[in-house]
Order: sequence, then C-alpha cells, then structure tokens
Amino acid sequence: MSKKAQGLSMNVIIIAAIALLVLIILAVLILRAGRGVTEGTGCRGIGGRCYSTCQDLMDDEGGLWVKNLPNSGTAGGCAQDEECCVRLIEQPET
Repeated sequence: MSKKAQGLSMNVIIIAAIALLVLIILAVLILRAGRGVTEGTGCRGIGGRCYSTCQDLMDDEGGLWVKNLPNSGTAGGCAQDEECCVRLIEQPET
C-alpha cells in the first residue's frame, strides 16, 4: 500500500512541475510581445521626432511642430531632456 501512495505523490509532483514550466514559458512569451507595443506607440512610432524643444526644431527645419506630452522624455523613447515633436502641417515639396 505504501508503494501506491509514493506513486501518487510522484505523479502529482511531475504534473505540477510540467504546469509550472508551461506557466513560465507563457509568461516569457507575453512579456516579449509587450515590447512591440511601446515601440509602436512611442515618439518615433507615431511619426514624431525627439528634439531639445519643438521650437528649436521649427527653427532648424521649418514647418509647424507640436509637443506630444505623453511621449516626451523617456516614456516615449526620447532622452530625459528631449521633447517628442510631431509635425502638424506638412510642408509642400517644391
């Protein structure tokens, strides 16, 4: 009778180990997939440019640029002291 009890506990341990391995693999896959979301919604992903200030960008390249607050600084992939500037009006090509 003691052999059956050992076999049952060994089966439970093996099943629990397999379930834990599957959960770890799923967690890794989900965390990897989340990286693309940040890149796609960051400053460059929305067509913006990281620059010291949007006014400096307008002075350097022309056009009308506005600051995108959610993507400014490190939240949008820019440096801490940079702003995410998005072109408001496209310049017509001549």
